[in-house]
Amino acid sequence: MNEPATAIEAAVAASPLHQLKDELDIVIPTIRNLDFLEMWRPFLQPYHLIIVQDGDPSKAIKVPNGFDYELYNRNDINRILGPKASCISFKDSACRCFGYMVSKKKYIFTIDDDCFVAKDPSGKAINALEQHIKNLLSPSTPFFFNTLYDPFAEGADFVRGYPFSLREGVSTAVSHGLWLNIPDYDAPTQLVKPLERNTRFVDAVLTIPKGTLFPMCGMNLAFDRQLIGPAMYFGLMGEGQPIGRYDDMWAGWCIKVICDHLGLGVKTGLPYIYHSKASNPFVNLRKEYKGIYWQEDIIPFFQQVVLPKDCTTVQKCYIELAKQVKEKLGKIDPYFDKLADAMVTWIQAWDGLNPTSASFSNGKTG
Repeated sequence: MNEPATAIEAAVAASPLHQLKDELDIVIPTIRNLDFLEMWRPFLQPYHLIIVQDGDPSKAIKVPNGFDYELYNRNDINRILGPKASCISFKDSACRCFGYMVSKKKYIFTIDDDCFVAKDPSGKAINALEQHIKNLLSPSTPFFFNTLYDPFAEGADFVRGYPFSLREGVSTAVSHGLWLNIPDYDAPTQLVKPLERNTRFVDAVLTIPKGTLFPMCGMNLAFDRQLIGPAMYFGLMGEGQPIGRYDDMWAGWCIKVICDHLGLGVKTGLPYIYHSKASNPFVNLRKEYKGIYWQEDIIPFFQQVVLPKDCTTVQKCYIELAKQVKEKLGKIDPYFDKLADAMVTWIQAWDGLNPTSASFSNGKTG
């Protein structure tokens, strides 16, 4: 039985996490009207939206009434960043990272426009944002694996044998959520399993251990912008580039290496969203095929990256990472030279819009 929207809204308003509405922006990349927000209204309406319109800037994007938002198209990106706009992808959802840059809030939740509210096994609508906030506000445990998963979750704790010296945990920088229905598969897997749907709801959150990479998906993701924001660059993808659909993967590899170096945590698991539609596997294959080939060199690169001790900020880490990308991955293809330059441009643009004196809690109004 579906819960009445008014009951959901009342529960959201009563939640202590509701107070974070002035500290969090929701970033949505899109090429279409945002009718999907109607389903999310009980959970997302209190928050400010940053909509990054991809594609034709002359097309009008309709947003349901009652949402507080600001919308940026390619003309706006060019106006705000000038020549540095070259680091923002075009005709690819990687453009979402522009929203991360212009936000002034402490937290970011980003979601795709084909992601709907999922339900848990009891039929209750899942407030994905609330779970992301819980993940971000509780510590991570990257240095020693807890076999009951997140020890800070309700009904869980550290198991026997877990070192007491590590139980304080570390700050959580990233919360990576999952999907029911359409799994986040690559094109070859889509082609051999065209009818496969994910119906498994696993009630668990775990910290990804230090030294372990993971495939980050950007369609149900939250992060602490103050802790890791400058590294959340989704690369050069889409029009004019030889690769696509690796934007979130690239960002995930970069942020994980930097989080490991700086002693920050990354969680994955809950919350689930309902991914409503599968993209065309043949189109995806055309976008992905070089990435599928290149990743066999890219992943070992990230596994072996060592950041110097004097890299004490995210920006310093990212500039050093760009340097190593150019030196080591540039041998694979000239694209990586271009990507490394774009990584530096991204940091310059980020710092230009976010001077160190900026307050992360003073959000923009739309």
